[in-house]
Amino acid sequence: MPHASAKSKHGRRARRRHREDPARNELLSCSLESAQQCLFNHDYGTAFVHYLLVLNLAPEFKNFAKESFRFTLFKWTEELESVGRIQELFDCYEQALELFPSDEVILNSMGEHLFRMGFRDEAACHFHKALKVRPEYPEARENFYRVANWLVERWHFLMLNDHGRNRKYQQAIQKAVQSGCSTVLDIGTGTGILGMCAKKAGAAEVYACELSKTMYDLACEVVTANGMDGSIKILHKKSMEMEVPKDIPHRVSLVVTETVDAGLFGEGIIESLIHAWQHLLLPPQRGDDEFQAPPSVTGRVIPAGATMFGMAIECAEIRRHHRLCVSEVGGLSLAAAGQLCSPVSCSAEPDDATEPYTTERLIRVPGGYKPLTNPFRALNIDFNNMQELEGLSSRKVHRIHLPVTEQGELDALAVWFQLHLDKDNCLSTGPEEDTCWEQAIYPVHSIKGFSLKRGDELIVDISCHDAYLRLYTVAVVRDGHEIYLDKHLEYRRTESSICNSNPEAELCSALACLQTDRNRGTDFCLLECSEMALLNNKDYHQSFRNALSRLISQLKVARQNQERGSGVQSDGLSTDCHDLFYVLDVSEGFSLLSLIAASQGDVKAFSSVEKTKQQEVLKRMALSSNIPKQNLEFWLNNVDGEQAMLQRPSKEKLWSAIILDCIETCGLIRQKLMEKASLARCLLEEGGRIFPERIVIYGVLVESDTLLMESAVQGLEPTLGFNIAPFINQFTVPVHVFLDFSTLDCRHLSESVELFALDLTDATANYTNREIKVQATLAGRITAIPFWYQVHLDQEISVSTLSQNSHWKQAAVVLQQPLDVRARDCVRLSVMLHKSTISMSACIDNTTE
Repeated sequence: MPHASAKSKHGRRARRRHREDPARNELLSCSLESAQQCLFNHDYGTAFVHYLLVLNLAPEFKNFAKESFRFTLFKWTEELESVGRIQELFDCYEQALELFPSDEVILNSMGEHLFRMGFRDEAACHFHKALKVRPEYPEARENFYRVANWLVERWHFLMLNDHGRNRKYQQAIQKAVQSGCSTVLDIGTGTGILGMCAKKAGAAEVYACELSKTMYDLACEVVTANGMDGSIKILHKKSMEMEVPKDIPHRVSLVVTETVDAGLFGEGIIESLIHAWQHLLLPPQRGDDEFQAPPSVTGRVIPAGATMFGMAIECAEIRRHHRLCVSEVGGLSLAAAGQLCSPVSCSAEPDDATEPYTTERLIRVPGGYKPLTNPFRALNIDFNNMQELEGLSSRKVHRIHLPVTEQGELDALAVWFQLHLDKDNCLSTGPEEDTCWEQAIYPVHSIKGFSLKRGDELIVDISCHDAYLRLYTVAVVRDGHEIYLDKHLEYRRTESSICNSNPEAELCSALACLQTDRNRGTDFCLLECSEMALLNNKDYHQSFRNALSRLISQLKVARQNQERGSGVQSDGLSTDCHDLFYVLDVSEGFSLLSLIAASQGDVKAFSSVEKTKQQEVLKRMALSSNIPKQNLEFWLNNVDGEQAMLQRPSKEKLWSAIILDCIETCGLIRQKLMEKASLARCLLEEGGRIFPERIVIYGVLVESDTLLMESAVQGLEPTLGFNIAPFINQFTVPVHVFLDFSTLDCRHLSESVELFALDLTDATANYTNREIKVQATLAGRITAIPFWYQVHLDQEISVSTLSQNSHWKQAAVVLQQPLDVRARDCVRLSVMLHKSTISMSACIDNTTE
């Protein structure tokens, strides 16, 4: 009786599901109790194990235990990160996400860990998942915006909006395919646009590769949306890891790429093309006529080559970001600081501690620039010549003499290039071109600025030892004499001339040079470009000096009055009158503020500077300023956690002043600023103060096509006929950072207005959102609201992030939908600040008062 048997078994199974298991219940109860006891004892690792056991055995407890489980997870992974047990940290998150795969808080937290450790693609994936679960989750949104700026850099939007560049690439690819290049590899495909151009031109086979996981996923989406997913194969790997036939079935006849940066070689185009010619491309054609050999049996590259140009320039903005320009700040002499410069420093030999160049869009540099020489040709490179590519790094140093055409201070060499796509199409990245490109900047690190005169000749060495273009300014020829810009190099040159005439002197010279190298190393210190600009800002440091001096004077008077009132002074002398005032500076990176505080007298200052070389700079300066050694301490490098960072080493006393670093160089408020301020307020002595006390955010309504172009792909028309914008615009961020407002191409449509205020001394005075009415002064289209900060140290002293010598940049909220206004229209701005993220919306206010 099979039916009876089956029914009977089914009935028994149903009854068994509802029967309680006493042993299981006892285990769950004990584990929950143990987890809670472990939490009470701060034993987060053991608590986490107990929670895993309970939630795996009894999923019905998930809702009940979710908050406690999250708390335990976060505390335990913080401990794991602090001791470097990174693999265990991620194992814990994987176990947590198996239990709660759609928990936006856990997804966001794991993304934060990934981002801190440099896994930006993976971090973005977790932030994106968190936002899919809860689109309005502010922490995940803020994190996604920050990581989006890393993963899909703003130049992607600029390039896709650069219609001239797109058409020229399309024309060159179309011509190559129609001449017989039927198999194509797109190296560094990005959005996939060049590969799709090849397919549209008629290529039989198209392959593409992309190293970034984010851009790879984006390219796959774009190719699929354009109906080419079956005809373009995209690989998520570096081209130099590709093999035939493992990744592509055979060698291709055409490689297209735009893996070039402002310095041309910085994205590794030389190495990738050498590998492509050796392993992925058909052999190149021979002869002068590019169409002489049958295209089917030859390979070629687009772009075909490049020519690099340069010129010497004077530029105060570049100068203050790369070398010391002042002799004292905040009452402190910098004579003992040693040689300070930025990590952007080019020499004939590669140096792992420095970068050979940085980038600037010269036409938008604040204060402008002045050419001191005519443009010169620095280098030619043929990407279709295998021998030339392989021989680039072994080229001899090429020395050129540049006639100086204008008098001025030598600050940098600026470099740009012409990219020759083929014989008929080229792109220029010159400073006066209407282009999406920046220029490469090679700063000159003279200890003191050197002024060139008309009639001088500038000696420049050009090399490519490590497949980077290196331009090194050697000397100036004036009236027949060589003036070396690097005193170290001049010394070695002088010794070398002695060596040639005397063998014994040669050995002495070598020893002397070694000694010179050693001496140079002891007082040589690299600072970030923003730190150099901050060090050169005299107004900033003087403002802090004045505010600190006023506070210390007030505290001294208060203490004296307190002593008199308590009757301690029996003999006219107070035993406590020489008690020190304690000042903590928690500025990010290199800061002189602790030293300025210590120079006030009766102050013991604690510095957050962690790098040994930078600490040595402060110690030398303290010694030269007669600041007692014990009045300056470095201790934060041994402190774990933000809360512990603000705690006094001497628990029985409180801080007289705590200096908070409130604004990031990029123009945003620092994350967790208000939490730090809240903790700092609890640690101040009576009359003590937080610096700054208050931050006021100002903004202005502007019309700026530039900001639109840099923020998203514009227009309703597809890019070269391809549907790309909806996919890459997912990575549009509403806040544009690192903005130079003084040179931004825009029309001001209103006066500046106060948008928001943050009181760091009184939490009850703060708010989270605000509405402001702004009157339009001109008719136009509001596309963005640039903003900046007035940082109030006390009631009378403040510094602005908009000042000409500020080390801070500005930021701007770019409106998703531009707003048309007429002159005298009233615009209502809704401003919201969530933690460090500011958001704004605008509409016409039709209400009447």
